[in-house]
Amino acid sequence: MQLTPRYLVSNRTIVISNEVGFVTEYRPVYQRELQVYRGIDNVLDFQILNADQKPVHLGERVVKFVAFDESSHLIIEHDAETVIANKGLVKVTVTDNDLINIQQQYLRYNLYICNVDDSRTLTYADEHFDANGIIYLSSRAYPGPKKALELKTFNSLNFDDDIFISEAISAEPGINGNEAVHTAAIYTNGYVGDVILEATLENQIPGQDIVEWTVVDTITFDGTEVDPVPVNFVGIYTYIRFKAENNPADTIEKILIRN
Repeated sequence: MQLTPRYLVSNRTIVISNEVGFVTEYRPVYQRELQVYRGIDNVLDFQILNADQKPVHLGERVVKFVAFDESSHLIIEHDAETVIANKGLVKVTVTDNDLINIQQQYLRYNLYICNVDDSRTLTYADEHFDANGIIYLSSRAYPGPKKALELKTFNSLNFDDDIFISEAISAEPGINGNEAVHTAAIYTNGYVGDVILEATLENQIPGQDIVEWTVVDTITFDGTEVDPVPVNFVGIYTYIRFKAENNPADTIEKILIRN
């Protein structure tokens, strides 16, 4: 048999707290790139030191963890859990849910200390006062679900102004095999009437009004819905669409679907 070792290790990073006010040496600390993975909870350990490389006693203070995408938008913010206060040891759990809608990319992160008087103390990536560390968000270990398609536009049929249809989207029969499970969520704001889910086996749809469509499901709304209404169905179709019996303008906000 072939034995392949796998390692369960602590992902610990050293950070420098800006509490002394001067630099005693120029030694890079957390210049290394961290890696986190979509589809699983990631635990990151940090040890906070002062400029003399001595652990910072956290006491009742709270350490905050923040991460930003490439456009400098805040996407993750957590209170770190204090592990050993007098050793400056904390840990941050970046959860699966934090990363579910974020694509594989590089992120920037930082930590700061919230003091008991509500002031904040910044920590640095190195003693050159670089505040940002780098995280690589990878989808390779746990790829996760594909991005949902979004339908927002309905157009009236030429021969019936009382019927409004969405664009037709591929049901992706080639990747679904014999167990094609589809999930949709309909977001409404006071819509009253039926929304009809239709599908076709036609290989091409040169015009939606000349294609034979089959009714898969009918969902009735009374206008009081607050939460998105889910629709789950099974079938190996080539295209699917949604049809509204009343004008959905401003009342059907969007429909998300994942094949």
